[in-house]
Amino acid sequence: MTNVAPSSLNRFRLDERTALVTGAAQGIGLATARALAEAGARVTLADIDASTVEQAAAELRAAGHHVRSETLDVTQEAAAGAVVNRIVVDWGRLDILVNNAGTAGRASSVFYERQVWERILAVNLSGCFFMAQAAARTMLPRKSGCIVNLASIMGFVGNSLYPNPAYHATKGALVNLTRALAIEWAPARIRVNAVAPCFVETPLTAKLLSDPAMREKIIERTPLGRLATADDVAAAILFLASDAAAMVTGHVLAVDGGWLAQ
Repeated sequence: MTNVAPSSLNRFRLDERTALVTGAAQGIGLATARALAEAGARVTLADIDASTVEQAAAELRAAGHHVRSETLDVTQEAAAGAVVNRIVVDWGRLDILVNNAGTAGRASSVFYERQVWERILAVNLSGCFFMAQAAARTMLPRKSGCIVNLASIMGFVGNSLYPNPAYHATKGALVNLTRALAIEWAPARIRVNAVAPCFVETPLTAKLLSDPAMREKIIERTPLGRLATADDVAAAILFLASDAAAMVTGHVLAVDGGWLAQ
């Protein structure tokens, strides 16, 4: 039996709201789209992989959720604006943006290839900004909206396990971009926050975590003694997107099993 009043739980509901999740074909993005839809939101799943994102959307529709899919390369500024505009035309408004699309490139900084560096900056940082910019253009006139960015614990610390310089650089920049946008858009009641996960079991980390020795090292470094799941991160995003976090902006919520507390 719970002591939490129903009215408190209702603050997590997203009925009548619309959401856009990038990188939503799998992993954290798909888990987030599912969580927002289960809370009552109409959700657009966007991803560069057209067939996979439509398959993901079809699965959510089969479960009774109101969702649609979009093929989107977040590095293309015009495409970002076009997707947001279609959501507004089809559904009347955009209330929530989750900037989840991201990539990484593990390699020595000394031998890091320029095209890898530039691609990661384009997806993880520029793409996030383009999406936030497009969303804010529809949110500012309504003086309402919520943006959640996917940062990382690696935006706060270095990594002794392996080099990943562009990922670290972009996630660190994303932490402060979150704060900058939160302050700039606060007068319009647009909240901008981020989550900073530790290592999460997703397709993006599958190769890394398939190494038993590396997996064990990561778990040993995590005080709670396990890897995060996509649902762990999605739950934190749901909180930040909901009225339960109505007074929270400019915050980066660590979903890290205590990693940053060490």
